[in-house]
Amino acid sequence: MLGDAFGRILAENLVARRTQPPNSVSAMDGYAVIASDVTELPVNLDIVAEIPAGKAFHGTLENGEAARIFTGAPVPHGADTIVIQENTKRHGMSVDVLDGEAPVGRYIRPAGLDFEEGEILLKPGRQLTARDVGLAAGMNIPWVKVRRKPRIALLATGDEVVMPGDYIGPNQIVSSNGLALKCLVLACGAEPVDLGIAPDSKEALRTMVESARSFDMLVTTGGASVGDHDIVKEVLGDIGLEIDFWRIAMRPGKPLMFGNIDKTRMLGLPGNPVSALVCATIFLRPAINAMLGKVSEPVTEQNAVLAKDLPENDEREDYLRARLDTSKDGILHATAFEKQDSSIFSGLTKADCLIIRPPFAPPANSGEIVRIVPLSEGGLNI
Repeated sequence: MLGDAFGRILAENLVARRTQPPNSVSAMDGYAVIASDVTELPVNLDIVAEIPAGKAFHGTLENGEAARIFTGAPVPHGADTIVIQENTKRHGMSVDVLDGEAPVGRYIRPAGLDFEEGEILLKPGRQLTARDVGLAAGMNIPWVKVRRKPRIALLATGDEVVMPGDYIGPNQIVSSNGLALKCLVLACGAEPVDLGIAPDSKEALRTMVESARSFDMLVTTGGASVGDHDIVKEVLGDIGLEIDFWRIAMRPGKPLMFGNIDKTRMLGLPGNPVSALVCATIFLRPAINAMLGKVSEPVTEQNAVLAKDLPENDEREDYLRARLDTSKDGILHATAFEKQDSSIFSGLTKADCLIIRPPFAPPANSGEIVRIVPLSEGGLNI
């Protein structure tokens, strides 16, 4: 139903099933009159009808006549202007028009002012807002077709990872990737399914990965680097993974992998929580948008003024966690945090954006324009 479509991606053209307004209606409380009757004031007119909203006068207004009318009520035939009630004084079944100009068309909303029947007002790929739902209701549309939510399987890997609240061994860490990615997937409009944590066992990992074949995408965290215990690439290769790319020149997030297992897309994120979320912002979010058919840029970027000098960059594209401030004239200023180590999750939480530093970028001085990826935009707060 239409009321359930909020936040979903529209999958069809929405065509108005009616004209709005269907008739010319009054925009004010007052009197419907003939403009030529009120060119010289004051003037007294006979009241021949009372027209509240939802009612109509089926006669025709003649010279010397007026109809009491209320906001939203249809303008009677013959009338071509509205005199607001503040400029009148009523005496029983007549009214004195005392003041104010009332040229033809004043305070009249013509039929079709908002939209015409048959007009396409909303198009596929749009994420429906409260305004869109209200517009569709006004178009007399009770049902809409929306895109199916992609089902995203999430799988963490590693013997060293345990869930929050579980017993933590001397060499183990608390898993945050699954929960953080689940929230990101939900915010992007998809349906996350957490498969849990796979141990460092090829057999166990293979069994858990096989269960993800029915999903639109499998997202793994960890196990995709080049160490002896990073087995995700090997195990997925054994069951048919076709790799599109593996390892990219970015920081944080170099050990990233993307491919397909039959019809299921596969995105291997780094195990480091900061790297995982940054890569999910750059790669997973636009992938979900594409699956939804959402009309948007792959990654939303914008300009900001650099608030603090930055050193030259090396061969990897950097995504620096940064704070955003807005000047009095509305200009965004970005300040990169001093500590950019990918182990500092609290820094990502404090960040408003990521400053993009291209490979081999020269030193950047305060006041220069830089490109940023906002972490909070359009209702999506990563």
